[in-house]
Amino acid sequence: MKIIAFGASPSKNSINKKLATYAAGLFENGEVEVLDLNSYRMPVFSVDIEEEMGEHPLAQKFLDKIAGANILVVSMAENNGNYSVAFKNVFDWCTRINAKVFQEKPMLLMATSTGAKGGVNVLGIAKDAFPYYGGNIKATFLLPSFDVNFDIENGKISNPEFDKQLKEIVRNF
Repeated sequence: MKIIAFGASPSKNSINKKLATYAAGLFENGEVEVLDLNSYRMPVFSVDIEEEMGEHPLAQKFLDKIAGANILVVSMAENNGNYSVAFKNVFDWCTRINAKVFQEKPMLLMATSTGAKGGVNVLGIAKDAFPYYGGNIKATFLLPSFDVNFDIENGKISNPEFDKQLKEIVRNF
């Protein structure tokens, strides 16, 4: 079973990438590939740029990764209450090739932040929007106060309550 995981942030130390990596590793018999949004840097999308250069090959590469997955594990970064610009740009380029970006792959959709709300706004936006783009959201998970509830050194959730909740979601996925 192929699992594609990514944090929707370009940060080199993305907490959402750390959460997605941990969650993806909880699936039994899963072959996990963690994508880095920095590998998909493209010009800021505009129809003018698209007209000049056509479909961007990195957008196709991202779509190909999703096509090869059995499960998607995505953790959304919240920037000013919305998607990160890096994720939105990859997403925009991809929709021009295939409007169903997520290709109906079963998805565990998550968010975390260092704040007490844990990215609740972006999780809500993504949960509402992704089904229109082929997002087959099977479960959601929110981890508030990442710095308090995640052990960066060991790469796992340190809060037993949240860890149990995520493990149950994965078990029932």
